[in-house]
Amino acid sequence: MLCSLSMAQEHEVEIFGTIVEEETGQAVPYATVVVYKNGSKEIVSGATSDDNGNFSLYTKASDFYVEISFMGYKTKVLNNLSAVNNKINLGVISLSQDNLALEEVVVTGEVSKTVFKLDKRVFNVGSDISSTGASALEVLGNVPSVNVSIEGEISLRGSTGVQILINGKPSVLADESSNALGTLTADMIESIEVITNPSAKYEASGTAGILNIILKKEEKEGWNGSISANTGTPDNHSMGISLNRRTEKFNLFTQMGVGYRSLPRDNRAINTNLISNEEIFSNGTAYRDEMFYNITLGTDYHINERNVLTLSGNFAYEIEDQPSETNFKFFDSNNTLVSSWLRNETTEATNPKYQYEFNYKKEFKNSKEHTLQLSALGSFFGKEQSSQFTNSTLSGEDPDSDQQTETEFQQAEYTFKADYTNPITTEYTLEAGAQYVINDVGNDYEVRDFINGNYVTNPNLTNNFEYDQKVLGVYITGAYELEKWGVKLGLRVENTDLSTWLTNTNAYNSRNYTDYFPSLHTSYKINDNVSLQAGYSKRIFRPRLWDLNPFFNIRNNFNIRRGNPNLQPEYTDSFELTGIYKIGKASFSSSIYHKYTTEVVERVSTFIDNVTTTTPENIGTNAAYGFETNGKYSPNNWLSFSGDFNFNYFDRIGSFQSQSFNFSGRQWSTKLGSKIGLPADIDLELTGNYQSGYETVQGNVTGYAFLDLGIRKRILKGKVVVNFGVRDVFESRIFENFVSQQNFETYSLSERGRFITLGVSYGFGKGEAMTYSGRRR
Repeated sequence: MLCSLSMAQEHEVEIFGTIVEEETGQAVPYATVVVYKNGSKEIVSGATSDDNGNFSLYTKASDFYVEISFMGYKTKVLNNLSAVNNKINLGVISLSQDNLALEEVVVTGEVSKTVFKLDKRVFNVGSDISSTGASALEVLGNVPSVNVSIEGEISLRGSTGVQILINGKPSVLADESSNALGTLTADMIESIEVITNPSAKYEASGTAGILNIILKKEEKEGWNGSISANTGTPDNHSMGISLNRRTEKFNLFTQMGVGYRSLPRDNRAINTNLISNEEIFSNGTAYRDEMFYNITLGTDYHINERNVLTLSGNFAYEIEDQPSETNFKFFDSNNTLVSSWLRNETTEATNPKYQYEFNYKKEFKNSKEHTLQLSALGSFFGKEQSSQFTNSTLSGEDPDSDQQTETEFQQAEYTFKADYTNPITTEYTLEAGAQYVINDVGNDYEVRDFINGNYVTNPNLTNNFEYDQKVLGVYITGAYELEKWGVKLGLRVENTDLSTWLTNTNAYNSRNYTDYFPSLHTSYKINDNVSLQAGYSKRIFRPRLWDLNPFFNIRNNFNIRRGNPNLQPEYTDSFELTGIYKIGKASFSSSIYHKYTTEVVERVSTFIDNVTTTTPENIGTNAAYGFETNGKYSPNNWLSFSGDFNFNYFDRIGSFQSQSFNFSGRQWSTKLGSKIGLPADIDLELTGNYQSGYETVQGNVTGYAFLDLGIRKRILKGKVVVNFGVRDVFESRIFENFVSQQNFETYSLSERGRFITLGVSYGFGKGEAMTYSGRRR
């Protein structure tokens, strides 16, 4: 040894370097670096390489050698090392594959675990899950804060508004409305990222959260697929097939399905005029019967180890029939029945829709985290609908009239994205990108009244509404992350160019505005069982088409909902402090949050001539303070419990048409579920939900509780799965809304009722049969 190394007996020497694969030059993460005392196997010090293959360790020894090893590669020994200024730079160390060892190796003891990052949690899938052949849905069910029902519905922290990505991008494989996730098996999944408070990297329009499924690169071979048949009551019947073929260069996937469903809804309403004491009562049942067909085709083409192209397309066609019957009764101030009549609706519609997608992803040679991703997505949805409304007088004089409507609706949307990520060092990461979204909509709507034996166009209700919105967003984020602590800053700038036009009346509304959306995230890992995360982000809720479109459904001419072309967007500043902790076999996540929203969109009702018209309006501000906690507990391998509790207190300040809407209130919800493994490979799931009542700007909404039940039976080691489900077992999921004002009161009730479903799936290839999700389109 040289003199400089001998001096290291009194001073620590830093040994550092980068480990790469010899053939490709790619980083080798989690390789083992061990310092041994010369002439023995006595370990002096050790470390593992990070995601970029870098490592660093310290030793006071003066007589040693370094051994670098990783499963499937030949071990490399380095000796005769010399230090300069108490540092030994080993540079780039290349490891070559050991083909013999690869054939003999058996992986054991690799357990799934969660790693906490700055703005997300990463659930790494271990052999305890991947070796079971479970589907992607079952893997998601093991992720903390994520729940998956037996029917396949995914929720994050109790909310179902979850965006699912595959390798950081939208994909038809991530479409919850199909069984696509059933074609992915656990052994294809490397990790799942859970993002509850998105940073500036993601578009500013709000979601409940993001789940990003990262697939393994090396899992490219084999067939996977499933055939399913489902039935239920009310009518809910479908058949489908999903196929996924992986080769060295290609990943081909396709889905085909056909089905029929009927979605009944019971409605009741009471309009009370407090000036004249007159009352109009209505109740009835509306159906939405649908016959649907769909096909999806797509491929991932691996140009080489670092470049992947994805092309996919989807086409669906729906045929709708919407019959309804509503019974009306008109009472005078003495509560005497003046008249009653039936209003019948016959509505027919056809809905063509298609989507196509292009993605390109490049990984740079120095690191698999150094990436460039480009994508383009186009979609179209059309609707041609005609309705006939016919009244039948039962007693007295019918104040309603026969009517007809015609609707031609077309919506085209195009999204272009570019995302660049560069881990400059092991501590610093830079992200930048841009997104451009074009949304072009036309809705030509005509209403005809039956007058003197003829249908005559009603000019007050007939118009053509054109909606054109373009949103351009650019972002940049920077992160500094150490082993226990890190911080991430980001800024997103979005320009919105929106125009709406009522062509018949030439009412034009144009808005162009630019918004800044900063984000800040930090995390601190106290130990392996306790971590803290804090975050801030600014979000926007842009009025949707139906919020702006002034047309309304005339199914009930006494309770009308219509849009508001002058509606402004909501803005929310969101603050969150989250603790993630484990206690034995239980894992918990608890958050304290504050959300301050301006230009709050509320549904406001007005009352004229016994007709209630509900329109969205911007009403002041809302300051909400809340606490949420959720957890999972699995005392053994056949029993697990999951729960979620959310409480918030809100303070409203606002006014509309000289009326003050200042008030405070509280709202809470809870969800408790259990999964029980029974003999004969049968799983039972029970999920109870409660949503409290809460005060609104003009009245209140009542609370409700409901119970869902599911049973799953596995046959042939999971190749066949039979599911039986009952949603809303006691038919208690009832929505009631009261509006109480100085001159009028309204009451409305809506109920879907009980749904019973039965599904059978057969899976072939590497994985199990798909979990049934036939009730979601």
